[in-house]
Amino acid sequence: MTPVRRRDLVVLAAGLAVASWLLVRSLYGEMPALDWWLPVPLGVLGVGEALGARTLRSRLAALREARSPRRQEQPQQPAPAMVRPVEPLLVARLAMLAQASAYVGSIVTGIWVGVLAHVGPALGRLQAATGDSVTALLGIACAGGLVWAALFLESVCRVPPEDHDPTQGASA
Repeated sequence: MTPVRRRDLVVLAAGLAVASWLLVRSLYGEMPALDWWLPVPLGVLGVGEALGARTLRSRLAALREARSPRRQEQPQQPAPAMVRPVEPLLVARLAMLAQASAYVGSIVTGIWVGVLAHVGPALGRLQAATGDSVTALLGIACAGGLVWAALFLESVCRVPPEDHDPTQGASA
């Protein structure tokens, strides 16, 4: 599994920003109102992923510390509390969730940028543009936060490089 390329996320967001700007420009008068709470679920998902990534990072760090050879060489230190093991399949599933969330967040960010590109210049002309601009800014913040949280979770799920040579101790 390869990590998400940031370039792909930027290209996806930029392309959808242009497409949504064209769509909103032609259909703005027929669209339903953009309520402020529309982007909030993405923000909640982003907060959940960030908290999950922080928890997973601390559990993996505690597990690596408990398994480190330096820890085993120093028996005079008190034994740490039992470390709950992390299922490898859980980490793989979280990595897939992170990648999917990064793409979804990038898509939605592009859409909200396109909406803001249309309603931003119309703030003085249209009465509805003020509320729609606030919603678009909130949407960009929530979707961008989801992308950040997803990339953070993906980085936590990466396997660190080996500290020692895996062939050490093997004889030929």
